[in-house]
Amino acid sequence: MHAKAKHQLQGEIREISCRDEYCRMTIAAPAICHVAAAGQFVMVKPAADKSNDPLFRRPFSLHQVVDGLLTIIFKIVGRGTRNLAKMQAGEVLDVVGPLGKGFQLSSEPRHYLVGGGMGIAPLHLLAESINRQNPQSEIIALLGARTARELDAFADLQDLRFLRVELATDDGTAGHHGLVIDLLERAVAAGGRGAVYSCGPWPMMKAVALYCRAKQLPCQVSLETVMACGVGACLGCAVSGADVAGDGYLHVCKDGPVFEAGKIWL
Repeated sequence: MHAKAKHQLQGEIREISCRDEYCRMTIAAPAICHVAAAGQFVMVKPAADKSNDPLFRRPFSLHQVVDGLLTIIFKIVGRGTRNLAKMQAGEVLDVVGPLGKGFQLSSEPRHYLVGGGMGIAPLHLLAESINRQNPQSEIIALLGARTARELDAFADLQDLRFLRVELATDDGTAGHHGLVIDLLERAVAAGGRGAVYSCGPWPMMKAVALYCRAKQLPCQVSLETVMACGVGACLGCAVSGADVAGDGYLHVCKDGPVFEAGKIWL
């Protein structure tokens, strides 16, 4: 669990760059950065004087937090992200965060970070957080995507000297020709027990969770889902929980986005 403090502020865009349909945006938000933790997210939209189209903010995981600047990476998939991609440095965003419950850093000496597609985005901050807590930890990032081009947006993970990065692509254009779960199985067989953290498509996370259950490895998953409010008011991001009292549902924005794999039905 992390600090419940959240802030709504006007954040100035310091940098934005887009390549193909992927964009990287750095926002000045010192108050959010001060309390942010790996796995949490922010809700973002252009400031009201810029546009109210679309009306609702969009959720983005925290990719990096440095010196009062937070970085998000997003894919242009609709009107909201298309509008954000058209913005320029110096323009202002309406930002709320940090939101949700982030990753719990394990005391295990080895950590496997498994990401697929846009689910790779929060792993940079996670890797830095683990290394900051215990510089002696062995940290291995196992990253999967359909093509090598889809991995380009996350090339900065390769710059972390303490991090070992292995790649898998569906078409074989980078790294292992196959699924990222193959990399996890191979890495655990070679390196041994460790904590597993996963974010990406649901089928990938289900495969990771089932593997970890069979091997009795601690596993956390960070869920990606559509959400409108980010604070549990709209109830639009409900997922089925395992052994949950009441209606049996948990809400990704409030109870997550990070869950112990055994606490939800994937």
